Amino acid sequence: MSPEEEAQFSVYVNARRDRVRRIAYLLCGDWHRADDLTQIAFVKLYGAWADIRDYAALDAFVRRCLMRAAVDESRRPWHRERAVDAVPDAPSPGLDLASVVADRQLVRSALDEVPPGQRAMLVLRYFDGLDVAATAAAMECSEGNVKSQTARGLAAMKQALVRQGAVGSGGSRP
Repeated sequence: MSPEEEAQFSVYVNARRDRVRRIAYLLCGDWHRADDLTQIAFVKLYGAWADIRDYAALDAFVRRCLMRAAVDESRRPWHRERAVDAVPDAPSPGLDLASVVADRQLVRSALDEVPPGQRAMLVLRYFDGLDVAATAAAMECSEGNVKSQTARGLAAMKQALVRQGAVGSGGSRP
């Protein structure tokens, strides 16, 4: 890679790193794994940088690399277990957490229960704001697949929220 290409790559990575990392976090729910996924996506981009013809499509290429890495990593056997530093205690009765933080935790927890492929669709559609066609292009699948996987992902997320007691079975808050 020439010094000019290295400089272009560096500028792109510095500009997009935080957004890609946030998307990776939403996919896996762990900041350390999000860093790993981000690095994998940017390493793949670096390897393909000389072959890129359309620099306007870099975001889509990085998203695709990120989604594939997230799904691949979720299939590895060591990611099925979660280690914690301490067993969580029950919150004290007088503790009043902000509802925004509580809602965020509920949604994050529910999103963790959604299968990786469906989670990727939900993140692309609702966090990254892509429409059905752009999501299909990013995931290299049909628009019908995006619609069905998004619907299944939303249903799985709703079921997780019901199990947590965050919403009633009719979809309303208790």
